[in-house]
Amino acid sequence: MGDFGRVLTAMITPFKADGSVDYAVAAELAAHLADNGTDTLVVCGTTGESPTLSWDEEYQLFVEVLQAVAGKAKVIAGCGSNSTKEAIAATQKAAKIGVHGTLQVVPYYNKPPQAGLYQHFQAIAESCPEIPLLLYNVPGRTGQNLTPETVARLATIDNIVGIKEASGNLDQASEIRRLTPKEFEIYSGDDSLTLPLLAIGAKGVVSVASHLVGNQLQQMIQAFHAGKVEVANEIHLQLFPLFKTLFVTTNPIPIKQALKLQGWEVGSTRPPLCEADPEVSEKLQAVLQKLGLI
Repeated sequence: MGDFGRVLTAMITPFKADGSVDYAVAAELAAHLADNGTDTLVVCGTTGESPTLSWDEEYQLFVEVLQAVAGKAKVIAGCGSNSTKEAIAATQKAAKIGVHGTLQVVPYYNKPPQAGLYQHFQAIAESCPEIPLLLYNVPGRTGQNLTPETVARLATIDNIVGIKEASGNLDQASEIRRLTPKEFEIYSGDDSLTLPLLAIGAKGVVSVASHLVGNQLQQMIQAFHAGKVEVANEIHLQLFPLFKTLFVTTNPIPIKQALKLQGWEVGSTRPPLCEADPEVSEKLQAVLQKLGLI
């Protein structure tokens, strides 16, 4: 159930000057990404500024992006919430329009214990058994870590097909791989850790950098799987400064600024996020120029 490929792009949400969602640019960007190395678009995740989007805006984005990439890429809808009831409602609504999967983040702020986390994801999966579910562990944002043991329990549920693992902890990823069946897919949640995670059995990455270097990321992952580890390492090291610069301040501030430097009219971030300061802009400009991206 649900092969999402190797490069999944955590897509930004473009805004107009008045702060409203720019659905036309979202569709244009989605189509561009599908043509440049992206297998699956993850819409309304962290990079898509889901905390400041309304449910109506998110739903409309799912509709527009699905239409824009029909037949070219899959779409995973960010339907996570720190309310189980809300996550179920969002998931059921997204499933009806034909998204290919949903991303479910660890509930943030209320810090449920592992038993609560298990029950949360189990309830969402059971509410929509026909749609694949990707877990999303990002303790730096949620305040709670989804342990490998809980992931292993969840992996026995048919439509929980994988995890976006963004703890930054390679030992944790190794333990998840050790405890879960081979078909359970692990995706790096950090661009800079994609290559190391491939070595311990990850399938690919849910990427921010793929907005800019999707084709190169595909080449890196394919080279690794073809046994050309030195080639993969060369690409990784070439892109490493970009990976780090895209996270010098809170994501998605830098990636939106990078896209603007390329000429995309993606607008600002929504408050309480803010514009990239001149120092961040200069760093981005330098790294993009070095890679020939502007």
